[in-house]
Amino acid sequence: MLGVKDLKILPAVGEEKAADGLPPEALVMALAAHKGREVAEKCGPDDVIVAADTIVWHQGRVYGKPHDEAEAAHMLRSLSGKRHQVYTGVCVLRGGVELTEYEMSYVRFRTLTDDEIAAYIATGEPMDKAGAYGAQGKAALFVEGIDGDFFNVMGLPLCRLGQMLKEQGVVLL
Repeated sequence: MLGVKDLKILPAVGEEKAADGLPPEALVMALAAHKGREVAEKCGPDDVIVAADTIVWHQGRVYGKPHDEAEAAHMLRSLSGKRHQVYTGVCVLRGGVELTEYEMSYVRFRTLTDDEIAAYIATGEPMDKAGAYGAQGKAALFVEGIDGDFFNVMGLPLCRLGQMLKEQGVVLL
């Protein structure tokens, strides 16, 4: 979408872990930095590495990827009719310089029925997404509004990333 050439995707394979009890912004930055450092070990010193991690934060709890359909249903029921926060940590590494920041957006869900939740879970879509939903997919039908960076809710805040890349000498425009 941004016209980046020679893009390679090297997924981090290590366990996603950070210290317990971190506030959501610190948590996503720690997870993104961990992923970025892992990938940087496989890359050259002039390569630009971008890593990100997204969570949903609701009522003082982290909603990561659901472990099973029951947990997905629980998450969606608890988000139904309410506003929650989506945090994404972004880490950009280049030439030994590491920048790590975060973005936060508010998302408001309409009230969901049990049948809608079950039908959505049956698509399989929520199983690999923080908060058990993808606003860029079928769960767009649940989202009444977003206050903040739309792309943050998708998992990569492009405006913030563009500024971070610019700081690292990568100009996209």
